[in-house]
Amino acid sequence: MDRDTFVGEVTRLAPPEAAALLAPLEDADVAAVLRSLNPATAEDVLLALEEGRRRAVIAAAPPDEGRQWARNLTYPDDSVGRVMEPPHAVFPPGLTVAETVERIRELVKTTFVTYGFVVEDGGILLGVVAMRDLLLADRGDRLDTVMLREVFSLRPEMPLLEAARLMVARHFPVYPVCDAGGRLVGTVRGRTLFEEQALEISAQPGTMVGVEKEERLSTPWPRSLRFRHPWLQLNLLTAFVAAAVVGAFQGTIDRLVVLAVFLPVLAGQSGNTGCQALAVTLRGLTLGELRRGSGRRLVAKEGLLGLLNGALVGVSAAVGMYVVARSQGNPAALPLSLVVLLAMIGSCLVSGLAGALIPLTLKRFGADPATASSIFLTTATDVASMGLFLGLATLMVL
Repeated sequence: MDRDTFVGEVTRLAPPEAAALLAPLEDADVAAVLRSLNPATAEDVLLALEEGRRRAVIAAAPPDEGRQWARNLTYPDDSVGRVMEPPHAVFPPGLTVAETVERIRELVKTTFVTYGFVVEDGGILLGVVAMRDLLLADRGDRLDTVMLREVFSLRPEMPLLEAARLMVARHFPVYPVCDAGGRLVGTVRGRTLFEEQALEISAQPGTMVGVEKEERLSTPWPRSLRFRHPWLQLNLLTAFVAAAVVGAFQGTIDRLVVLAVFLPVLAGQSGNTGCQALAVTLRGLTLGELRRGSGRRLVAKEGLLGLLNGALVGVSAAVGMYVVARSQGNPAALPLSLVVLLAMIGSCLVSGLAGALIPLTLKRFGADPATASSIFLTTATDVASMGLFLGLATLMVL
């Protein structure tokens, strides 16, 4: 299998499977494959290698690439530092335009150059030089006279999501990354940030139901089982909670069998209401639209929408209950209709509130807001809808 084929396979596979595919190769060949990957993917595959093999692969890479990989691994997961590339076009401020152009001529034989980065002793970033400015400047001009001094840069410990928000209005092809002291520690491509953001968004639906972000179509079934099964056990536990609520009203159901027909109606409608609120909240968190102090307004809005949607849907459900109860000759058809209306309003209100509160609460405690959020939401909506429905029927009809 040639290198291009390996690159395609590694990109398709999850990191552990990609590491296993690369295991038979020589260290230098593994390094060559990793250099062709998105930096984030390369770092993930490196982490999946056994520690001794990882060090050997890093040592087999070109010095600047190896140093950058080792540095990137010191930063948190999902941070800018994990996706950095080495800054190749780095020049001192006293270099002339003619000298810089000659150096770039050599650089472009082995790497793609977008900007030149002007640094002083110690690696402090002073400015950036665009290729257009070099073309228009006099050959004898120094770089510190033609460079752009007001440089937008990222911090290596910055979360990728925050970096993506900052670059939305800029659309630069490459961004310098500087540490707290202003030293240039790497560069990151705008394309890389957008790719990572797209992967994060694509993983959200699975994360909501307990599917790990690193699971792919090619993930072996034992690993997929290990990822998914614990969340299903948790889901079963929460389902027992909802079942316990129904069991507490077993006598009511025995006497009013028609209630069993409408239990899935209440659960389904309130569940959809909660999922709508959850989807909007997660989107706002992902896009950075939720500012400090705006959480209460979001919860209030979703509660109001749940109340209004519950009332409108509740009227239709109440009519349905009345028709069914009357067709069965039940003398309590009208009270049962009122029970359905009130239960639908209450359960949709609770679902709307839960759909907003669950991801906000997870975020507040430092967890991923999307992590199995739909499991917790399902529990809240089932307990609320069934508990309200059966409780109101017990109080108002029996």
